[in-house]
Amino acid sequence: MSLLSKPWKQSVSALAIAALAATAWWAALPGAEGDRRTAGRGIVRNGELQLLPSDLLDGGVAWINSGPIKMQDLKGKIVVLDFWTYCCINCHHVLPDLAKLEEKYKNQLVVIGVHTPKFPTERDVKTVRQKVREYGIRHPVVCDSDQIIWNRLGVNSWPTVGVLDPEGKVVFATSGEGHLAELDRVIGAEVEKARANKTLDETPVKFFPEVEKPDETPLLFPGKVVADEVGNRLFVADTGHNRIVMTDLSGKTPVLIGSGSTGLTDGAFEKAEFHRPQGMALVGDVLYVADTENHAIRAVNLTTKTVTTVAGTGEQSRRVEHVGPASPGKRTALNSPWDLAHVANSRILYIAMAGSHQIWHMDLETDVIGLWAGTGHENIVDGPIGAAAFAQPSGLTTDGHHLFVADSEVSAIRSISLGGGKHNVVSIVGEGLFEFGDVDGRGAEVRLQHCLGVAFGAGKLFIADTYNNKVKICDPKTRSVKTLVGTGKAGDSNSPAQFSQPGGLSVAGKALYVADTNNHQIRVVNLADDAVRTLALGDLSPPAVRRKKMSFPNATTFKPKEAHVAPAKILNVQVNLPIDEAFVLNEEGALPVLVETPGHAGIIAAKDSGVHKLEPPSMRFTLPVELSSPMKEGDALNLKVSVQAFVCNKGSKFCTIKSFIWEVAVTVAEDGKEALVLGAE
Repeated sequence: MSLLSKPWKQSVSALAIAALAATAWWAALPGAEGDRRTAGRGIVRNGELQLLPSDLLDGGVAWINSGPIKMQDLKGKIVVLDFWTYCCINCHHVLPDLAKLEEKYKNQLVVIGVHTPKFPTERDVKTVRQKVREYGIRHPVVCDSDQIIWNRLGVNSWPTVGVLDPEGKVVFATSGEGHLAELDRVIGAEVEKARANKTLDETPVKFFPEVEKPDETPLLFPGKVVADEVGNRLFVADTGHNRIVMTDLSGKTPVLIGSGSTGLTDGAFEKAEFHRPQGMALVGDVLYVADTENHAIRAVNLTTKTVTTVAGTGEQSRRVEHVGPASPGKRTALNSPWDLAHVANSRILYIAMAGSHQIWHMDLETDVIGLWAGTGHENIVDGPIGAAAFAQPSGLTTDGHHLFVADSEVSAIRSISLGGGKHNVVSIVGEGLFEFGDVDGRGAEVRLQHCLGVAFGAGKLFIADTYNNKVKICDPKTRSVKTLVGTGKAGDSNSPAQFSQPGGLSVAGKALYVADTNNHQIRVVNLADDAVRTLALGDLSPPAVRRKKMSFPNATTFKPKEAHVAPAKILNVQVNLPIDEAFVLNEEGALPVLVETPGHAGIIAAKDSGVHKLEPPSMRFTLPVELSSPMKEGDALNLKVSVQAFVCNKGSKFCTIKSFIWEVAVTVAEDGKEALVLGAE
């Protein structure tokens, strides 16, 4: 959990942090000790309870997954406010808990994510939108880029979660992660109380999550990459697609490891399942994978083409280890392993345990695993490994004598000595949790911004300076750092070279492979002349499991009498949606329309056989459907037209889906109509 500073400032005093903490929105309220309960309609400033403003959610620069929402729109709903920022691993851990609560209380609860940034890059709405999609967030998110909502409520740490009852009163607030049971208890009690008081609105609501938008990119948010020069192999953690992609170094002959569905399933390549895999380490013909959101280490046997779990239980460990007890890998819970490294000719696998801010290690012969370095306190502290502190370590590499760590939350590169009996941590660059920027130079003057990846080659360190959209090069002996490629502006140009939050690096000879995460690409830097190219990945396509069949929930079905249409190559389908006057059509999303001919396959031309997306949506529209051959006198077919409308009550921003399905027999006649009309004209 990170403490508050102005997100775009680069330093904050301990005194300022302490003062801000005293203004937390639950502080000094009755029952605030222990379970952090609050009472009353308000927030606290200087120890006095104040009224909760009706404009509580005003001040955001944009909304994602929904249109703007006002407090009055939420009347009658239990509301959870989740203050988060996408760099924060603890915030990531809260998301599965919120998803469980949203499913359990789907008609009673509305979660509002309040994204308040720590780093300057996190103020960018486009990038936040990508992260909302990447992490599968389905509830509305308001971009609090200027910290207005955060300051209004006196929030002082990420993550912070608050619960409001149907009257808009704050009934609970807490910070940190691991509060699912407590939140469930509070929300359940508020639901029952509101039902008894008849103040609960249980009308279903619907939003348009970014995660449901079509996915056509071969890779989706690739997190890490491993280049094997000797074996001419390239391994890509296709993180958003929940799989590993193996190709040769030129990107040809892709082999898929994992079905693409989300899960923790061992077995053959085509049946195995991952959940947002990140870092990898190749040891002989076994590829070890940090299966981050499964909190597991997986072993990919490239000879037998099978995947097995060697460490992790599938559940997140909430325990922070302060000593290093060794225990069997499969019986040991892990906490968001993010990257892996292996020293040649050794039996030790090093693990960047981002969730607990530590480095762990595993014996590859016995699969025994345990803590190796770090106290678990989120900070930058050098010294012996038992006393050192890290802050969300997310990248690892080695030169055989040192383990180098991309320590993301302190924007630092750390070094741990491997030789001899003593292991010490030294910071090459990096000064603290709120010391970041984009400054080349030497030692203490260098500034990075949330670096996620590091690779070693030819005596140099290559750094994925993620939030600066650059790749930098570092001499670990002199602590000098300079930009290698990247303008600093997010983009996908090869000349000049631009990146969008690169996350992983790997060196093979004179080539540096870059997982260009937000561009959904692998880029290759020629280290001889610094030229950049985008790697073509053959005929790689998204997993079939992601191509979901269109559904039409809450459907009303109409079966009008037989229709007669004129002979034509184009069938014009005119639709008049029968939407009640109390509702309006939401214009923020496309209107999906599916035209089918049950029992008559192949009649519709291939280009028109899928789902049509009408943008902007309209209550009345005509859809021209091309046929594979012209209809002629006497032809007959069964036609099914399905429409999914996103409608909102005129008095509220809360919306729902109303689907309409027409099933009609159609006959072609010379005196038939030019268009098939569905719905009242």
